[in-house]
Amino acid sequence: MLAAMADRESKAPRQLIIFPGALGDLLCAAPAMRFLMKQQPPGVGAELMARAELARFAIGRMGFVHGHSIDRGEVGQLFAGGARLAHEASAFFSRFVDVRSFFASNDPDFVAALSAATGGRTRFYPFRPDGAGHIARLYLDAVGAPPDFSGAFRLELYPEDLDAAHERLAAAGLTPGDYVAIFPGSGGVEKNWPVENFVALARQLAPPLKPLVILGPAETRLGPAFDGLELAVLSGLDLAEVAAIAHQAAGFVGNDSGVSHLAASVGAPGVAIFGPTDPARWHPQGRIAIIHRMPLAMTTVVEVMDKLFDVMRRNGSKRLADG
Repeated sequence: MLAAMADRESKAPRQLIIFPGALGDLLCAAPAMRFLMKQQPPGVGAELMARAELARFAIGRMGFVHGHSIDRGEVGQLFAGGARLAHEASAFFSRFVDVRSFFASNDPDFVAALSAATGGRTRFYPFRPDGAGHIARLYLDAVGAPPDFSGAFRLELYPEDLDAAHERLAAAGLTPGDYVAIFPGSGGVEKNWPVENFVALARQLAPPLKPLVILGPAETRLGPAFDGLELAVLSGLDLAEVAAIAHQAAGFVGNDSGVSHLAASVGAPGVAIFGPTDPARWHPQGRIAIIHRMPLAMTTVVEVMDKLFDVMRRNGSKRLADG
């Protein structure tokens, strides 16, 4: 991480990729971003403009050398429309040798302003491309990647990420490989398997496996459902900690959510439970099994456990063999 941080001050030429989505969107677009980076000459690093937390997280782990918040003032100046381009926006965006924007491609004022600021060195792509198939492939098609360019993507973790995860796990009485990460939340309540089912799943895991419940900022309301149970519950983690904890898990269970994409992107085997959204378009890519049913409550704990153990066995889980 220190090397990536030092590279922020480099005067080397830079490409800027602008992306407005949430965590799951970003990880689905990651193969397309990797393709765009590969099209640059040697020595051109890539910077990401995205939601602030995602921009910070992407440094090094997704191949970016620096990150910027998409809420910075220079971006707002590009929506002025008809007004003279503000000096701040022009100065900021003109320093990039190449800009690729998945943001506001249908806004003519933004397109014209960003194109002017970069001297025409900008290409625009749809935020969520239309078409059949998985969204990751559609992003690749949108940026012109050939059909044989792999959509596979793996996050790179820093040693510091793993060290922070070890500390969290030790404080919770867990060690790498002996727990199943449980992610009971998502970006929308309608996409959540009932929390009482996650509770039942956690209670039915038997040694040598242990449950580890991970709650994001939007899921603290789910915390009371796990009160009084003898299991580990972690909250207030940053994305790097969640990724490193998922990477060291025996498996995971989650909803159609960004953290399920995150767990899959670090190689964790697991189960993603889908309801109202189409898993053919949105499923996490990795060593996972999908359950898709509406209403969500019809998916049983036994079914999820069976799928989880199956995907863990297929991926060589030593913990299941031990048990």
